[in-house]
Amino acid sequence: MSVLLACSEENSDTDSSDNPEELVYATSKDINDMNPHLYTGSMPAQGKIYESLVENTKDGIKPLLAESWEVSDDGKVYTFHLKRDVKFHDGEPFNAEAVKQNIEAVQNNAEKHSWIKLSTKIEKVNAVDEHTVELVLSEAYYPTLIELSMTRPFVFLSPKDFKDGETKDGVTGYNGTGPYVLTEHKTDEYAVFEANENYREGTPEIKKITSKVLPAGETTFLALQKGEVDFVFTDDRGADSLDVEAMTQLVDSGDYQLVRSDPVNTKMIVANSSKTDSPVSDTAIREAIWHAIDRKTITEELLSGAESEAHTLFSPNVEYADVELEKRGYDLEKAKEILEEAGWKSGNGTGNRTKDGQELTMNLYYDSNSPFQKIQAEFIQASVKEIGLQLEIIGEESTSIANRRATGEYDLLFNQTWGLAYDPQSTISAFTSDSSYYHTTSGISNSDELYRKVEEVMVSTDEKTRKSLYADILTTVHEEAVFIPISNGSVTVVAPDNLTGISFKQTQFELPFEQMSFE
Repeated sequence: MSVLLACSEENSDTDSSDNPEELVYATSKDINDMNPHLYTGSMPAQGKIYESLVENTKDGIKPLLAESWEVSDDGKVYTFHLKRDVKFHDGEPFNAEAVKQNIEAVQNNAEKHSWIKLSTKIEKVNAVDEHTVELVLSEAYYPTLIELSMTRPFVFLSPKDFKDGETKDGVTGYNGTGPYVLTEHKTDEYAVFEANENYREGTPEIKKITSKVLPAGETTFLALQKGEVDFVFTDDRGADSLDVEAMTQLVDSGDYQLVRSDPVNTKMIVANSSKTDSPVSDTAIREAIWHAIDRKTITEELLSGAESEAHTLFSPNVEYADVELEKRGYDLEKAKEILEEAGWKSGNGTGNRTKDGQELTMNLYYDSNSPFQKIQAEFIQASVKEIGLQLEIIGEESTSIANRRATGEYDLLFNQTWGLAYDPQSTISAFTSDSSYYHTTSGISNSDELYRKVEEVMVSTDEKTRKSLYADILTTVHEEAVFIPISNGSVTVVAPDNLTGISFKQTQFELPFEQMSFE
């Protein structure tokens, strides 16, 4: 598959399955800057290179780079005992001092990480001895281990890669402790990852992985048919490289298998409640849109049953999210009634409702790399037209969508919750973050009370209190209809039928490639 690295040059018709120790996967986006302490890099790529102290699994938090840990009685001090004889890809030792330097580098860029509440709780990091680290918090914080297990930023880079002892202004290399090493990268074309021969769990059987940048849709489909790539999966911002019909055709050929994880997230439309010059700031509008979305048709027909209907921000299997909330089903007449009662009247000749001279028109932004989002956007556009709402749908790159979410320059946009390992705590913490959901939530009538409860739930040491606070928080955003759920999604993999060991992590962002092999 190394010849695939020259697909744009000489040997573009070489079959990627010729070498059973190599794997090429298609992605619609470049891996970008792989600095694990920032947020522009590809999370599936970073997950191959970097590791955290602990790992979030279906069975709870397990050791990773730490072999064990203790928590003080007051919940403020976490003491980690590190695995020995672990080295970074450049040969530097992984030890307590490296942990201290990495966490301090993250903390020295505090504003960037404010969405992670753990970042606001860390007071200091002590290297007790070569293999023992103390993490001292300002107050008890129950999601500490969960947030330490995330794909970024609390993962570890060789201190030799730091710039002037920091990582916030860039790094000079990407040497982690993970199962793969980044060995080559040509921007917007490909990246090559080779197996870490010194990996403490043993050298992975897949010796080389190439991430190949291809346009989503037909180009990726044809590349799979020709053998130029042999693997695709749902990417880290919810954009799928193939539509359901293409996936089905590949599987029916007998050469590919389709593997799906259990539901891991909620796909949704995020409404900007703070945009006072837009109809989206009106709760009635958001409720009406909610009722105007036919989730059954979207999931069963547009998505061919690949996802299930969602009626709440989180599915009930998410911890603390099994809360009794009013179901807003598909009902165009109910949507029209809500708009009428709120003063949005029809009959101006354009087909759009108006109120106080303002027309009911809004923009909905979707990821241009996602065929699924585009199809849904067009379907929803037609549906809301029936209730007198003109929806302009606009496709943009995922980085542009993320920037709009951060700046508040949107009415509506597609998004998704961050997945089992992050929910509910990370998504809910992001309600108060400018870079995430602050604009979504800040326009609601009782936002101050909402934010107070968000802060309180994160530091509560009482399980009953946490459950009560989460119920209040989820009820508030449900009643305000600022997160309009569509479907519960899974990680989807299309792979050669002889590839074994395909499994999933608790996040929707990484795959354990090191467990895969060809029969």
